[in-house]
Amino acid sequence: MASRNLPSTTAMQCFEAAARHMSFTRAADELSLTQSAVSKQVAQLEAHLQHKLFRRVRRHLVLTPEGAIFLSDVRKVLAQIEMSTQAIMTYSGNSEVLKVATLPSFGARWLADRLPAFLANNPGISLEFHDRVEDFDLEQQDIDVALFYGHGSWPDLACHKLLDEEMVAVAAPALLARQSSGSVAELADLPLLHLSTRPDAWHRWFAEQGVSTDRSYHGTRFETFPMLVRTAMAGGGVALVPRFIVEEELQERRLAIASPHRLRSASAYYLVYPEHLGELAKVRRFVEHLVGAAASS
Repeated sequence: MASRNLPSTTAMQCFEAAARHMSFTRAADELSLTQSAVSKQVAQLEAHLQHKLFRRVRRHLVLTPEGAIFLSDVRKVLAQIEMSTQAIMTYSGNSEVLKVATLPSFGARWLADRLPAFLANNPGISLEFHDRVEDFDLEQQDIDVALFYGHGSWPDLACHKLLDEEMVAVAAPALLARQSSGSVAELADLPLLHLSTRPDAWHRWFAEQGVSTDRSYHGTRFETFPMLVRTAMAGGGVALVPRFIVEEELQERRLAIASPHRLRSASAYYLVYPEHLGELAKVRRFVEHLVGAAASS
């Protein structure tokens, strides 16, 4: 077997610490080594790479261009090793790991509340969550189960609908109190907040109510729901969002419904997984739990 051209992890740790502190002495203190040991490790790393990683400018350390490039990759490698080490340290042979990918807002506002019951009933299954904002290839990214938003048909994936989506217009109570009539037409004069992936949502919302306005595409745009919702709570405008995302804010009266009209989305939230994984006990139990929870909510 051909030997790999890999520097030692000790050398990479010394280099990363020295680069972070810009000091061999402070790096040595952090790593419980001597200053000469750190210096020697960095020198060996430079010899291995055949490039200088530091240079001295007026008695201070400065990264060379090669050092700056290498530092970025070294930090990723060390972080991955640390994560893998911690995962093995906490691994239990009696536990199965189910890797789940979810849309961040859906995970925080719907999924999280339904996890304690699953974990209590399945102590032998550990869940590992990953945030994803777009559809992706589950097997390519080593994910067992995912929560997708869309049309409900993806090649080679089993799909279970969990939740239809209704969009509601919400705003800070103080902002709505300044309206004289509370009519839909008057609402169009307020600042409209948009989700960038749904640019026509406000236009459809107004059109369904027979209101024509040239402002339905105007306003501030956000990539994610959390910042959009926070801006609405701060009085920055009216937001059109899925009802389940703002249920808590509505109950606590940090937001108020601006109009009773609801915009039904053509897409929905689905639980998906590769078809060949459907017989795995950990996948089957998770699917049964969430499908049951969705049916009863």
